Amino acid sequence: MTLPVLGIVLCAAFLHAFWNALVKASADRTVTLGLVALGHCAPALLLIPFVPIPNPEAFAFIIASTVIHWGYYYFLNISYRFADLSLAYPIARGMAPVMVALGAMIWADEYLSPLAWTGIFVVSAGIMILAAIRHADKRGIGAALLTSAIIAAYSIVDGIGIRASGTPLGYVVWLFAAEICVAAFVLTTRISRFRMTALKPKLIGFSGGVISGIAYALALYAKTLAPIGIVSAIRETSVIFAALIGVIWMGEGPATRRLIAATVVALGVVILALT
Repeated sequence: MTLPVLGIVLCAAFLHAFWNALVKASADRTVTLGLVALGHCAPALLLIPFVPIPNPEAFAFIIASTVIHWGYYYFLNISYRFADLSLAYPIARGMAPVMVALGAMIWADEYLSPLAWTGIFVVSAGIMILAAIRHADKRGIGAALLTSAIIAAYSIVDGIGIRASGTPLGYVVWLFAAEICVAAFVLTTRISRFRMTALKPKLIGFSGGVISGIAYALALYAKTLAPIGIVSAIRETSVIFAALIGVIWMGEGPATRRLIAATVVALGVVILALT
């Protein structure tokens, strides 16, 4: 992997952690997540006329993924209500690939190598360190674990859907455009809270969605320039960025244990991604 490609992947990892930090720091996370969904779909709706239309069979996966993302936003909101960024984010992102690997073993009869089991063990060790932090709210940890299960679910659905689509770019654009349903539901059912939200928080929430889309696009682009496994592994350094943001920007603690745990989780995910 060349230095420019490494820079692209690290930028994608940081941006993903950063938009989560914007959600965590917001006064009304529900409205902010609605604006994040709007930030996803607005650029996608502009791009739809210029990208190929996915194969008809892919739209079932787009619909399924959109419904699953509804649950993702719901449990992400709960996890950030009860847990710090440096605790919830590494659990949610770290456990997802573990669940995918174990799910593939149980339901797809896929064989897990010793290296994959090592990665699962390392991720689990990092999460145990986080869960053992004094005063950690178990509701936040539980919601983060449910978030990770939902991440695993939409990862599998999108993995199948993007293959069925015949056009990865078209699939991603239509998938993001479909989030207009999420944005419309959240913002219309909280219309009074949305109106009371000042312009700056609205712009921050919308920008968070645009940043999230850019992070995803950068990661996809990097996968065309370098091996997918390596890109995916480096991309998961986002858990370290989230821990750093939580500790330095938000003053979350104990700092040392959180940073060590996030690094352990990232190491485990890297091992899994490289198997």
